Amino acid sequence: MPPGSSSSPVCPSSSTPGSRRESVGASPRHVLPGLFLAVACGILTACVADPDVSNIIEAPTAAAVPRLVAARGPLTGEQSKTVVARLRKQGDGADVLRRHLAIEEAVAGSPLMVGNRTTVLRDGPETFEAIFRAISGAKDHINLEYYILQDVSGDDRRLSDVLIAKRRAGVRVNVIYDSYGSTDTPDAFFDRLKSAGINLVDFNPLNPLDAKNGYSPNARDHRKILVVDGRTAILGGVNLSTTYEGGSFSGASGADVHSPERWRDTDIEIEGPAVSEVQKLFLETWREQRGPALDEAHFLPAIPARGDDIVRIIGSTPDDSVPRYYTTLLSAIGSADSSVWITTAYFVPTDEEVTTLTKAARRGVDVRLLLPADSDSSLALARGHSHYADLLEAGVKIFELHNEVLHSKTVVIDGVWSAIGSSNFDHRSVLFNDEVDAVILGHQTAAQLERFFEDDLRRSTPVNRKAWEDRPIGQKIGEGVTLLWEDLL
Repeated sequence: MPPGSSSSPVCPSSSTPGSRRESVGASPRHVLPGLFLAVACGILTACVADPDVSNIIEAPTAAAVPRLVAARGPLTGEQSKTVVARLRKQGDGADVLRRHLAIEEAVAGSPLMVGNRTTVLRDGPETFEAIFRAISGAKDHINLEYYILQDVSGDDRRLSDVLIAKRRAGVRVNVIYDSYGSTDTPDAFFDRLKSAGINLVDFNPLNPLDAKNGYSPNARDHRKILVVDGRTAILGGVNLSTTYEGGSFSGASGADVHSPERWRDTDIEIEGPAVSEVQKLFLETWREQRGPALDEAHFLPAIPARGDDIVRIIGSTPDDSVPRYYTTLLSAIGSADSSVWITTAYFVPTDEEVTTLTKAARRGVDVRLLLPADSDSSLALARGHSHYADLLEAGVKIFELHNEVLHSKTVVIDGVWSAIGSSNFDHRSVLFNDEVDAVILGHQTAAQLERFFEDDLRRSTPVNRKAWEDRPIGQKIGEGVTLLWEDLL
């Protein structure tokens, strides 16, 4: 999860099983909430079960033409068929587009948007540069929704200074930050923004006395979203956390390799019609959290085509009857013809995810997992280790990235289907978090993510099946014990 505050379960005590935060900030606004959370976490997760979506994925799917929307509205059936046929030629096989898209159409809740331009952003500095550039160019409004919101710097400027300058210039600024993820952010930062006329919403406040939408301390907003003027969106795994200010270390060598501040992450910048879907997610959360009324007159402008990328934005919440991205991801893996390459910060898969990965490997798909060698959550790391034996036996290739804190969440399948977002390969992303992920169809983005993946592999170590089987018995027992807290991870 987040750099800087490092948490997956909301239970914040350093002694609480599953905590990815060493301690809670001592500011007064968080002292009282801490007393409630240890009890609340146990109560709210006592009856949680992983969703079973196999019936959805395995259902017959006769409709093979997905819903495609362009800048001027929906494409005709013939136009959609032409687009899908072109995509099939780009990939290694047609099945991931034919069967998967029909399933995705039923559960994703959002259309495939054509005419977008996407830019993959590698690590914090590239992302911060893009964020500050977009904010600086804002003319009407700036909407931010972040799990961790801190006063980060970019191009020798502080985020607070840039936002306040824009507000004084007449640009409306609206911010959603997660109450738990932003625990360590000084109150002075929020006070300064509020005094400048910036609208702030504290997502699911930890203090029950501040809750406006029911008390849900274990439901967190894990999204990382920026929308500017309804025309540009940036999303992915990068929090607005000062941890990322140390510089981009991807591919570094020498002494830099051992820096404790090296965070490997990925975001994506989107320009074009798909931005409207990101904006809608922001507005839904704002309303659900009972934020102040907004002037939305220019929030959803008509956006002309900016490029050739086809994008679907998937917003997931614990309120979904069907977990949208989870189902989409499983159907994509299950439909893969040749390759499934996954990078994830926290690998705590559900039984259905393990089954889907092993089935893909056994039918000859090149399944590769890039996972962290070290983690800010020892429990999550151990729980993931407990699945290695079954995955390796099935032919899944596992690589562990060393000397960097892996926080990226990307998937690339068959050289044509890609996903970049905030969802980890864990229970928490399925059961408790609001998440946002972008599915991009096309060879160009997939090829770029594959290059990044291969570059990361050069700094990783493959997990040897025989050596893994011979690991100490104490380690195996410790991995088994983590089952007790699996749903919180």
